[in-house]
Amino acid sequence: MKLKVIDLGLAEYLSAWNKQKDILSEVISNDLAAALILCQHYPVITLGRNASRGSFKFSFEEIYAKGLKLYNIERGGDVTYHGPGQLTVYPIINLHYFKKDIHWFLRKLESLVISTLGDFNLRCVRKEGLTGVWINQEKVSSIGIAIKHWVTYHGLSINIKRDDLANFNLIRPCGMDIKVTSLEDALGKDVNMAEVKSSLLGRFNDFFKNSQLGTASN
Repeated sequence: MKLKVIDLGLAEYLSAWNKQKDILSEVISNDLAAALILCQHYPVITLGRNASRGSFKFSFEEIYAKGLKLYNIERGGDVTYHGPGQLTVYPIINLHYFKKDIHWFLRKLESLVISTLGDFNLRCVRKEGLTGVWINQEKVSSIGIAIKHWVTYHGLSINIKRDDLANFNLIRPCGMDIKVTSLEDALGKDVNMAEVKSSLLGRFNDFFKNSQLGTASN
């Protein structure tokens, strides 16, 4: 089974969302084994299935005026921000080949992030009862997925650039009053996005090698 890796670069959220759904259909119909979409997004706020108006600190009109778009989407979780300083990752995976357990998959994604950031000498942790990855008391990675016919889509984001955190102040990330951080903040230096992508791809293959997935980039 081959894993198709698709790097969209800096992409509008809507185009990446549509790409996910196209690939999702291919995986469900067995026209494609599995895919991993990597991208960065222009500034956008997405609302998961549990999002509420209370998760916003400003009116939608004020947010639009700042140049951000908002989308209601299928993933679980609350509200989050995506921007060009994040690495966003969408695994489109048929869990029939792994384990038909959503919580297992979420924990796998957390482990993927923890190991990836460990390659940069950072100690990251989970928090009991919460989904995502933290550095001390600050969140560095958000995770939210959707499942259709046991095929996953949506996924995770990792905050890389220190200068792309201000828009989190427009919301209560994941519906909570929390602080967010970035890889650059934690390390105190600039980080090359390509290095993070390379590390994450290697770790992804490590975590899922038992499924006999290989890689084929596109």
